[in-house]
Amino acid sequence: MKLDPRDIEILRVLAREGRITKAALAEKINLSPTPAWDRLKKLEKAGLIAGYRATFNLKKLGPHVTLFVAAELADHTAASFQTFERSLDQHPEVVGCWALGGGFDYLMQIVTRDIDAYQRLIDSMLDARIGIARYFTYIVTKEVKNAAMPPFDLFADQMD
Repeated sequence: MKLDPRDIEILRVLAREGRITKAALAEKINLSPTPAWDRLKKLEKAGLIAGYRATFNLKKLGPHVTLFVAAELADHTAASFQTFERSLDQHPEVVGCWALGGGFDYLMQIVTRDIDAYQRLIDSMLDARIGIARYFTYIVTKEVKNAAMPPFDLFADQMD
């Protein structure tokens, strides 16, 4: 799907204000409500907008620790990767996971109440024999940047 500057602007507005009304969106992109809504529906139908969600201030929710864990699997078969990936559904503390090319197989983002809870999680994952051979834990001490909005300018060549 080719994106024009108005489509990109719709995506920018939604990245900042996911709960915006149809009328407010139309005003921000300088269109009347019906064409703005039609464009939004076109972007959703094309799969460019995968969903809408709220972001949370974890500090206000209560004590927690965020960790990144680089994991290497014991064996590199398709079945091993599938076993590991399926197992993550059993652990809601794993809030993000990426398969990597290079030294480690996966990078997991984990949020737990404290380090003891994290250690219990890792112990349970190791006990479940989901294929982890080695893992390295990195504790987040401060969030420096968490971009909810992708760099839309990178996609400018997709525009008409």
